[in-house]
Amino acid sequence: MNTRIKEALVRCSALMYGDFTLASGKNSPYYIDIKKASTDPYVLEVIADEMARELELQGVRYDKIAGVVLGSIPLAVALSLRTKAPYIMVRKEKKDHGTQKMIEGQLSAGDEVLVVEDVITSAGSVAGAIDIVRAAGGRVNRVFCVVNRQEGGEQKLSDMGVKLSSLITAEEVLKR
Repeated sequence: MNTRIKEALVRCSALMYGDFTLASGKNSPYYIDIKKASTDPYVLEVIADEMARELELQGVRYDKIAGVVLGSIPLAVALSLRTKAPYIMVRKEKKDHGTQKMIEGQLSAGDEVLVVEDVITSAGSVAGAIDIVRAAGGRVNRVFCVVNRQEGGEQKLSDMGVKLSSLITAEEVLKR
């Protein structure tokens, strides 16, 4: 278990108990508010440091880091600053003005893209982002999240040919 991440999430009050509806539509007795964590520069720094350390330990190679608008953009930026790898931003839907691009930033065909995400539950949002990056010519073989809620997301990504890595699981966060 990554105790640094758990301590940082608890310290910034990102772990909450109550009655919550998740993005997947499921109800949950707890919620992990990574947006609260990623807007705290000290916690965001811990997340980026731990992600960079794990990626290096695992020997993961990538050309670009992708964040899904809006929640994982701070994670992508922080990891980019830490590793010096450029990042891209993936939209969930096309804007009706401007360039109407689904991807902001430079992505070249064949680029190996590491997708970062805050919390993975069913992996619905990140699966859509993977499809967008792949359609634009990027190769996605790995997603790295802060928290894996262990509710089917890992299997969904595996079915897409993508490995999921996480800094911590929900089980580890909730363990007292």
